[in-house]
Amino acid sequence: MNLQKSKNSRFARLTRALKLNFLKLLRAPGGAHKVSTGFALGFGLELIVISTASLVYLVFYPIVRLSGGSLPAAIVGNVVGKLTFLPIILMPLAKQIGSWILPAHSMGQGLVHESAFMELFRGNWSALSELLLGGLDILAGMSVFGVILGVISYFVVKFFYVRALNRRFERRLEKRKQEAMSPTSASVLIRKTSQS
Repeated sequence: MNLQKSKNSRFARLTRALKLNFLKLLRAPGGAHKVSTGFALGFGLELIVISTASLVYLVFYPIVRLSGGSLPAAIVGNVVGKLTFLPIILMPLAKQIGSWILPAHSMGQGLVHESAFMELFRGNWSALSELLLGGLDILAGMSVFGVILGVISYFVVKFFYVRALNRRFERRLEKRKQEAMSPTSASVLIRKTSQS
């Protein structure tokens, strides 16, 4: 019972965090293209954070600025990427895709052995190449996922951003119509016409 409640509360917190970040995204300045580009870059770059040992953050700001994306939207995309746990979930599949992309070094290389780290401490430096080549496979695979999911998220965010803008515009029009039709505005209009 307690375990079920904790699972529900974690799921509720996760959905609240996603909704909050989505609202931040819809309020980000810059227009639909700029916001969508920023989100797509932030989301796509999040997928290669683990395989680059977080070194991708050194070029995060310049990439977003040079592409003309919105930095707040890129940060939101990065946070959403973290909240979905996609970098961890897709890692085994990314390693497989990476070995297809980079087959030259995979030939004759088996899977990275669990004892590869211990071999380093024993002075066996050939284990280091095994670890690095396994990391290159993951980086290549996660880069492919980053590009694909970044492009998909661009169109999804653009659709929702434009829809939210249209709704806001319609609400403002409706509010202006209601203000124009309200009795107080009508009486003020009658007074003005009677005075002139």
